[in-house]
Amino acid sequence: MPSRFGLGPGDLLVVIGCCCLLATVVVGAAFSPATTGASSPADDSSRTLLGVQGVGSYHEGGSVRLLDGDEEQWRASTGLVYFDVTRLDNGSVLASYMDDGYEDCGPYPSTCHRTGFRIIDPDADPSPEVVYEWSFPVRNRVASEVHDVEPLPGGGFVVADMEHERVFVVEGGEVTWQWNASSRYDAPDDPTRTDWLHINDVDRIGQGRFLVSVRNANQLVVLERGEGVVEVINADRDDATDDDGLVGDPSVLYHQHNPQWLGDGAVLVADSENHRVVELHRNEDGVWEPVWVLDGAVGQKFDWPRDADRLPNGNTLITDTRNARLVEINASGAVVWTHQLDYRALPYEADRLPHGEPVGAPTYGDTPADGVETGARVPILTPLLRLISAGVRLPLWVGEIHLLATLVSLGLVGTGLVVRRRN
Repeated sequence: MPSRFGLGPGDLLVVIGCCCLLATVVVGAAFSPATTGASSPADDSSRTLLGVQGVGSYHEGGSVRLLDGDEEQWRASTGLVYFDVTRLDNGSVLASYMDDGYEDCGPYPSTCHRTGFRIIDPDADPSPEVVYEWSFPVRNRVASEVHDVEPLPGGGFVVADMEHERVFVVEGGEVTWQWNASSRYDAPDDPTRTDWLHINDVDRIGQGRFLVSVRNANQLVVLERGEGVVEVINADRDDATDDDGLVGDPSVLYHQHNPQWLGDGAVLVADSENHRVVELHRNEDGVWEPVWVLDGAVGQKFDWPRDADRLPNGNTLITDTRNARLVEINASGAVVWTHQLDYRALPYEADRLPHGEPVGAPTYGDTPADGVETGARVPILTPLLRLISAGVRLPLWVGEIHLLATLVSLGLVGTGLVVRRRN
């Protein structure tokens, strides 16, 4: 029976559903958090060097930026994507990258993508420019990038290579040493055709010693030149099947990025697909276990954090990728600074200058962080929101309540359309 406005039951449900959806968008946007920084960084310097993988895409729009507090001082947008960034002693910036349009493609058809590292002069006139590049061709642009490069004492660079799943040293433009992951992990016939291990980080932690992130195995390994793997953080699971290969417990680390060696027996990790930052310590039995965990800040859960640096003053600088923000917290998890990036930006890694990511830094141990407002985790809705945000760049204000209201609105519209058809 039509309503007094001439609308049938189905029409009424459609109208109510559309109104609810409109109200969700309007109210959510109106009460969204401010997108400016909360304060100045609580450190000796307010400068933050930032590598942005892309804007609106994981494969283009990348840049290297320098922030002074919340003000951007310069930006270099000279490649498709950028990842790890490090300030060198002479003031230039070392950055891992991938770009396209190359004619020198080795075994691959021209034109192709190449990946490697660049040195950027931020003081070049009229804008920052690339002054050095070392790269090699890759089969495709997905899961083949060099995500990390670090300078070595006395010259040279150590590189984490996802295309061939290896760690290698470049000196004088030539590879002088390498470790192939196939010496420990069972390799496919051709690692360049599949995202096998996704080795995404390497840090020098001592003379001839490196900390390496083997993302798809949920493990960190300590390499020693001449010895190979001498320690595994998040050891191989006893219940792993042959198809799993060597893989660590995903409840400890799950597809992590950018670990920082705090000292023998302590490491800080952006535990990316557990959507948290975790500090692991080696216990008396030699097992690495979480002793400090933070899964959000400023009332908002982390969404795929990919970098966490413990600063010399004891604070921690976090790159919260899908929330497009940087957050600095103290030992209790309280926020002392936050910076919101451009909408749809995908920050990869940030360094607070002049420190960068130091080897050896204060540990938190059992410092509690459970009193910090980090945002509620809602069964079903939180995992669903994570899944959607992995494929679609949602407005920053969208949370579980907005997702629920949207689902209800769409349900009303769908039910109304069914009722209309039946009548």
